Amino acid sequence: MTLRKTLTIAALAATLPFPLVASAQANPLRVCADPAYMPYSNRAGQGFENKIAQLVAHTLHRKLEYTWASERMQGGFENFLATTLDKHKCDVVMSMPYGNIEERTTDPYYESAYVFVYKKNGQYAPKTMDSSALKHAKVGFVSGTPPETGLKLRGLVRRSTEFDILDHKGASPKTLLDAVKNGKVDIMMTWEPAIGYFMHQYPSLTMARIPNERATGSPEKYSFSIAMAVREHDKKLAKTLNKVIKQDKSQIHAILSRYNVKMPQANGGQQNY
Repeated sequence: MTLRKTLTIAALAATLPFPLVASAQANPLRVCADPAYMPYSNRAGQGFENKIAQLVAHTLHRKLEYTWASERMQGGFENFLATTLDKHKCDVVMSMPYGNIEERTTDPYYESAYVFVYKKNGQYAPKTMDSSALKHAKVGFVSGTPPETGLKLRGLVRRSTEFDILDHKGASPKTLLDAVKNGKVDIMMTWEPAIGYFMHQYPSLTMARIPNERATGSPEKYSFSIAMAVREHDKKLAKTLNKVIKQDKSQIHAILSRYNVKMPQANGGQQNY
């Protein structure tokens, strides 16, 4: 190879947004994911986390490799991180609240919220956590989530029904929608990305974002920025992923849109889906 050709290749590589990789096999993108937790991920690659991981790997010219482990193992998501990412079984987890102190997070690539789910033609359509509807309706919530805390603050948790899908391997978020459809509860409070994908199967139901507000006392938080996570010391990979998030923003949002993961309104107002 001539010196001129070598310099030309080097100059071309310098203009690319990401460094050339000699072999995708030698430098794979190793992702930890749940093998059976739609709409997030599954072994068939059908979840939105799968699709975004595929996009990232393609942009970086790396082979995508998975370490499969249930996020709903004993000890919950924290134990999932401790036994996979922290044990160097992989290098990236696709979804984690931005700024989480357990791992290093990338820039956020979407935002979402907890929502009220209820029947379109039903008698209850709550607007906030202080809506009178929550005092009279049969209310359901997912254990260990901010809505449970909100109900406790208002003295309503004892008259509400707890649903525990976060610690049960293989449990589908569809069971939350079934509970509303079948009348077990009138209002369900849950995480929008978990159930948005299934909403088209429940035409009688609708959902509305729970706003970050409170009639009295300090504000409550029900909307969160979501990022990718790497190990705390892995600044280089986090920086690389941030470049992908910025470059592929429109493609990432297109994937999320296909799974009915919607962005909350910038002004913090009520949003119906």
